[in-house]
Amino acid sequence: MAYLATPTATSEIIRKYNFHFQKKFGQNFLIDANILEKIIRTAEITKEDCVIEIGPGIGTMTQYLAEHAREVVAVEIDRNLIPILQDTLSEYNNVTIVNEDILKIDITGIADEKNGGRPVKIVANLPYYITTPIIMGLFESNVPLSSITIMVQKEVADRMQVGPGTKDYGALSLAVQYYAKPEVIMNVPPACFMPKPGVGSSVVRLTRFTKPPVNVVDEKKFFTIIRAAFNQRRKTLINALVNSSAIVGSDGKNKKVTRDEVSVILEKMGLSQTIRGEALTLEEFAKFSNLF
Repeated sequence: MAYLATPTATSEIIRKYNFHFQKKFGQNFLIDANILEKIIRTAEITKEDCVIEIGPGIGTMTQYLAEHAREVVAVEIDRNLIPILQDTLSEYNNVTIVNEDILKIDITGIADEKNGGRPVKIVANLPYYITTPIIMGLFESNVPLSSITIMVQKEVADRMQVGPGTKDYGALSLAVQYYAKPEVIMNVPPACFMPKPGVGSSVVRLTRFTKPPVNVVDEKKFFTIIRAAFNQRRKTLINALVNSSAIVGSDGKNKKVTRDEVSVILEKMGLSQTIRGEALTLEEFAKFSNLF
């Protein structure tokens, strides 16, 4: 089977199967072999690894993964792509194709079955519209994974690595930096895809921490506070939390926040009563959550 990472090969497969790109799945196929090779190197795929690929498309990157990894599980939501993948990957006996939504699949079960329960590596060219839910879902569900190497919208990649005081800083920045070390590996122009997306892309590697860099007593409460703080980012932290629907308490129940509660914690932390959530560091959010 010839490699698919060229405009000609990709076009031939699309014509052969009369495939139509579906906007709802955000489909953009990579057509640049150099980018694919760098992704494989960045993800440090070896013959010891079980890799889960999210959104294999027609199998362009899957071919490279299959040649470098011991086992590949390709999770594709679009059922129209399944017969194409069965064709393009027919020569590889270490690839399992799964027609499922990655947000609903049991990754822990896959790690148990295919990798003896050891952490898997995630590699993906993610649809831009669902990047954040996928990344958050993978981290918050505590599935066994060692790294995530993904192609995302450049703007999202920028958000993952910034700190307080920048316009890109937000809930995603804090969540990624709580769970992993983010590294932007390279920027990828629209011309490297078919069809060309309207925005630039970046390859990011997220290396999972064995232990988060800050101590958080209750992760659920911690992330509820962060989301509430950034849902109304132009408001003061006090107003944002008081206006939020509820904060998850350590007992698992939702409770409304009072102005006095937030005010007392800010005073204990030596922070201004008019501070906004976007000014707090990861460490300060952790301390705030633990005091709450």
